[in-house]
Amino acid sequence: MNSPFLPNPLTLPRRTRAKAGGGRHRLRRAGGLLSGLALLGWAGLQVQPRPFPAYPRGAGASEDLPLPAGLPAPVDRFYRQTYGERLPRVTSAVITGRASLRFIPGGPAFPARFRFVHEAGRQYRHYIEVTWFGLPVLRVNEAYLEGVSRQEMPWPIPSSVGDPRGAQGANLGMWSETVWMPSVYLTDPRVRWTAVDEDTALLSVPFGEDRETYVVRFDPATGRPALFESMRYHGADSRDKTLWINQNLSWADFGGVTLPAAGAAIWLDQGRPWAVFTAEEVVYNVDVREYVRQRGV
Repeated sequence: MNSPFLPNPLTLPRRTRAKAGGGRHRLRRAGGLLSGLALLGWAGLQVQPRPFPAYPRGAGASEDLPLPAGLPAPVDRFYRQTYGERLPRVTSAVITGRASLRFIPGGPAFPARFRFVHEAGRQYRHYIEVTWFGLPVLRVNEAYLEGVSRQEMPWPIPSSVGDPRGAQGANLGMWSETVWMPSVYLTDPRVRWTAVDEDTALLSVPFGEDRETYVVRFDPATGRPALFESMRYHGADSRDKTLWINQNLSWADFGGVTLPAAGAAIWLDQGRPWAVFTAEEVVYNVDVREYVRQRGV
């Protein structure tokens, strides 16, 4: 039924009807173009990048140390099943793998590849390439050297160099990634474990002259640490700390030792992982004194 207030399209002049039809056609074309671009963007995010080349392994063997006595029950159980009665002394590690990164809560996850270089318990640097169709579209260099956090992005970012909040987050990041060399949690004399219950312990790590604490929750079925929980600043502009959760998602064999393969980083206020890092190679006790200060892979 035609409205008395609207013109009947059949009675419009032919030129007016043609214009109306052309407008609809252009809208359909624009909609199709946007759908195609969205599909192309999605397809590019499904392609995983090639891993970085393998890092050369060192020739020297690590020193073995006895497992300390008096550890909290879940800690002792984990280390005995991982290493037995003796622990390797790890002074450095180069961790290489691929990742999934979500820059906006609820946004798409971008594939990436990474290399983390650690002087165990002292300092580190990260090199990350975010990719699309397997090709780098974003390169990130960040480091925590001599207690100072630095970040380099393709675009200008507010400097956090010298800010204790940025350093606090970087220090927690370093100790969280030490899970790929877990013997350091026992061989570094600055690290302390405190018992809580059969499946939980507190891990205290140094931060300059201060200390930070993780609540470490062990999986009662496997005996392995499942969650590392700490209070961390989101960034240099954060006023308050937020609960930061590192979750070990899977485990794999690295040189005869079962270690975390995939780990997720979760901010409590976001409720889902913003990053999942999957280690594919870990090389220990190589000289990284210069490499940790470089950029790129």
